[in-house]
Amino acid sequence: MIKPQWLLAAVIGLAASPLLAADSAGTVKRVSGDVQVERGSERLKAAPGMALYVADQVRTGADGAVGITLRDETLLSAGANSLLVLDQFSFDQTTHGGKLQATLKRGKLAVATGKLAKSAPENVEFRTPDSILGVRGTEFALEVAGHGE
Repeated sequence: MIKPQWLLAAVIGLAASPLLAADSAGTVKRVSGDVQVERGSERLKAAPGMALYVADQVRTGADGAVGITLRDETLLSAGANSLLVLDQFSFDQTTHGGKLQATLKRGKLAVATGKLAKSAPENVEFRTPDSILGVRGTEFALEVAGHGE
């Protein structure tokens, strides 16, 4: 016999799971070599299918590379010795509105913008230690030399 409190817990868990998934900014799609995700005080080994969240820092080692797809279909590809921070991300699937702000502190990053840049380009920014790049729906690459921590 199923106890009522277990049923209630299962229903609450099922109802909450789409909310938790919606909180993610995107997903790791491809990993090569050493790639770590720093989330608060945790350092996690990146793997395909791993959810990424606002404030996550993605670090690639000397042999590392990572491919990321954000919820708005923006594609990010970071090369070796890179440090990428997802500063802000929100995206409304219905209106395609929201905000994307990411910082490349060091390394190389290739970007193919998604639905957010097409719908609200003024709300998409990529930063480096020395500059801010406003995006108007395009593909581009950034490189930051040095340590950039």
